[in-house]
Amino acid sequence: MIGLDTNVLVRYIMQDDARQAALATKLVDALTPQAPGFVPMVVVVELVWVLAGSFDLQRSQIADAVEALLRSKEMVVERAETVWQALRLFRAGSADFADGLIERSAASAGCKRTMTFDRAAAKGSGMTLVQ
Repeated sequence: MIGLDTNVLVRYIMQDDARQAALATKLVDALTPQAPGFVPMVVVVELVWVLAGSFDLQRSQIADAVEALLRSKEMVVERAETVWQALRLFRAGSADFADGLIERSAASAGCKRTMTFDRAAAKGSGMTLVQ
């Protein structure tokens, strides 16, 4: 298994830099279920941020990219079930992906609630507003 950084996945998905995209494609295409790529949760968060911020992709396109990673037999996503839960929140409404992942990670660790000052996170991701 080899770890994959955000920039490798961005180049593979977006094909925006000919040289790096070709290298990323060669690397990703060589992955197998027996020798998969490992995608840390922080890479998933960065990927969502880059696809939204740098490439202005729609929520549905970003969600599709994350889902493709999760469904890939050639990729192992760290704490995949928690990422799936955050993805469902992201697809279902206005939740920010990172906020959903924070809340779902805390819940999976046994936290009764996740406290925040962020009103949008409280509304969209199920966190509890500090008052």
